[in-house]
Amino acid sequence: MRIEKKVWPMYFQEILNGNKTYELRLADFDCKKGDVLMLREWSPETKEYTGRVIEKQVTYVGKTKGLTFWAKEDIEKYGFQIISFK
Repeated sequence: MRIEKKVWPMYFQEILNGNKTYELRLADFDCKKGDVLMLREWSPETKEYTGRVIEKQVTYVGKTKGLTFWAKEDIEKYGFQIISFK
């Protein structure tokens, strides 16, 4: 499946440079290993696409709904962080 999503310029450039190898998204759509993310650069200032597009194959999808690793109070206090590694 091909999934199209908007990406702000600062994140798009980091993906393009190879530094950002993950996406944090609301799990309001179906996505699975093998799908292709078509990431279109979107300017929040102009509210328009810039014309730059990059495609990435999904290698892993982790979902957090229902996880009980942490107490709700700790989540509210600290939030989450995403850690990318090679």
